[in-house]
Amino acid sequence: MEISKLSIIIPAYNESRTIHLILNKIKSVKLINNIQKELIIVNDCSSDDTEKTIFAYQQENPDLNLQYYKHEVNQGKGAALHTGIAKATGDYVLIQDADLEYDPDEYNDLLKPVVKGFANVVYGSRFMGNNPHRILFFWHTIGNRWLTFFSNAFANMNLTDMETCYKLFERTLIQSIPLTEKRFGFEPEVTIKLSRVEDLRLYEVGISYYGRTYQEGKKIGWKDGVRAIYCILKYGLFKAK
Repeated sequence: MEISKLSIIIPAYNESRTIHLILNKIKSVKLINNIQKELIIVNDCSSDDTEKTIFAYQQENPDLNLQYYKHEVNQGKGAALHTGIAKATGDYVLIQDADLEYDPDEYNDLLKPVVKGFANVVYGSRFMGNNPHRILFFWHTIGNRWLTFFSNAFANMNLTDMETCYKLFERTLIQSIPLTEKRFGFEPEVTIKLSRVEDLRLYEVGISYYGRTYQEGKKIGWKDGVRAIYCILKYGLFKAK
């Protein structure tokens, strides 16, 4: 499939220490087939210098196609993604966190199943392949695997990493799906709703993972896991719209 532009959505909340670093990495990536990049940053009402850092980066990199949006009230990662998805104009949409846990050098690995005509959605799995993975929390890993298993049971899929950040969507497809979860419930909601799409061609590719500790800024916690279970039941068992 021919792709001319990739929209990269970056939700940001209090990421002033790392957002310029991830933008540098994204800028340096040369996409296959000369695909162009559209960067969309959605600042979810950060209380640190995230906005100042982004404005400075825009001034220093005027050649970069970077759009900036800000929520006046903190709404959550899912809400930031909703805003970014609505604003995207690329042929495909990719989610990129503002921290350094995921490596933009792997964008082309995600794009290959689409470019070759096999997929219209690609998930990057932290549990596949031989890519480097930082060793961190046992129960966090078990929780991710269990939530994926639980989601798979209702979505009738065999994903290995439903909770992954790296998700690549055909823009018209993702924009046609009504999404309501404003925080970390985005992952199970979008996955289960995608499973209902008649012409879905979802692939997984192995990616690396440079996870952060909570002291380094990791934000997801056990309450988000409970919400994920609720969302799996809500959209999977009860088939909420």
